[in-house]
Amino acid sequence: MSIVPYKDDAAGKKSQVAQMFNSIAGKYDFLNHFLSVGTDIYWRRKAVGELKAMRPARILDIATGTADFAIETLKAASADAHITGVDISEGMLDVGRRKLAEKGLTHRIQLELGDSENLPFPDNHFDAVTASFGVRNFENLQQGLAEMRRVLRPGGKLVILEFSKPTAFPLKQAYNFYFRRILPVFGKLISKDRAAYTYLPESVQAFPDGPAFLAILAQVGFKTPAWQPLTFGISSIYTALK
Repeated sequence: MSIVPYKDDAAGKKSQVAQMFNSIAGKYDFLNHFLSVGTDIYWRRKAVGELKAMRPARILDIATGTADFAIETLKAASADAHITGVDISEGMLDVGRRKLAEKGLTHRIQLELGDSENLPFPDNHFDAVTASFGVRNFENLQQGLAEMRRVLRPGGKLVILEFSKPTAFPLKQAYNFYFRRILPVFGKLISKDRAAYTYLPESVQAFPDGPAFLAILAQVGFKTPAWQPLTFGISSIYTALK
């Protein structure tokens, strides 16, 4: 059974996820930094570091949201790089476009409304494809990953940053308590969305992280998939090549 934000809603996961992010878009950046105590900034920098050696010029950021990861990616890209960000939430993209305008980056990063499981780009088009805390929201995970591989050029690199589940005692127990008891309360109070921060721990729990995700990457055709846990396994970086 698919994990969805609004359990009483008959709409599919994709539609519900778009609705949820439209609802919390204005508070999303604050909540990210607040609920992770700023650790999300370190995680993004670490993930972007995976691209520095290749200095990609044409990059696609999947589930780009408010464009934080796309902006960070510029630090690892070539001097003339162009980044395209795709997301299903117009509300999140609106926040991202305002951010890009304030930073003077609209000529370097373009944000588009689009379905990550049906990308409107030709085969073998991008040097790198990235995703930050987005793939677990796919309605069809394998389809989304296959699309990311399709638009990546041969030899191009995939970098995914995603939540994962600590396994060591006592961090596992403390993490589960925070994610299930504390985070939803503050998330609901600040975002005013009754479901968004209940869905978050549920979606993380259901996501096939670690070796299971590496196996899926291999199944859809990626080469040399690798996994790097961060902060005791609270999040992970996954990389692979086409």
